[in-house]
Amino acid sequence: MARYTGPKTKIARKFGEAIFGDDKSFEKRNYPPGQHGNNRRRGKKSEYAIQLMEKQKAKYTYGVLERQFRNMFEKATRSTGITGEVLLQLCESRLDNVVYRMGVSPSRSGARQLVSHRHITVNGDVLNVPSYQVKPGDVIAVREKSKSLEAITNSLANSSATYEWMTWNNETKQGTFVSVPARVQIPENINEQFIVELYSK
Repeated sequence: MARYTGPKTKIARKFGEAIFGDDKSFEKRNYPPGQHGNNRRRGKKSEYAIQLMEKQKAKYTYGVLERQFRNMFEKATRSTGITGEVLLQLCESRLDNVVYRMGVSPSRSGARQLVSHRHITVNGDVLNVPSYQVKPGDVIAVREKSKSLEAITNSLANSSATYEWMTWNNETKQGTFVSVPARVQIPENINEQFIVELYSK
């Protein structure tokens, strides 16, 4: 199972925003990484550099490596609708992202681990594939044996975010993926048009 395991704050500083969630180290040093930090004169970025950064930001945000991301882009290109919007919808529909959005884990990497370690069920069946595409109407739940896990109960206790495209019941620890979110509903600060332009070259 391939995933990024390198330093996260450094990546967040590169993009100038805490893309991996709350990060005290990022708040202390929210300037670009590198020996000269703030003092280095940065020239105007080329169009390609801007597009590439946007793609990298999306990949790091959703925890997806290049090949998977490219496959999702090709799938988005083949489907009807605006390619960039469909690409983000595919990212949002990943099982690990849905588990994170429902508040079962405070981070996407944590959600990915919960899925891989067989703590999550979809429509009653245990699924351990983080990239599984959740469909509208699917019921996502914490497995019966895992409901008392401290990591899950703590995360749910601290979670306050609610999204219109999914429901969650804290008592039963299960929720429903009601519909695929529209672009305006996705809170991530990603300019998907740049990604489309990059891949279309």
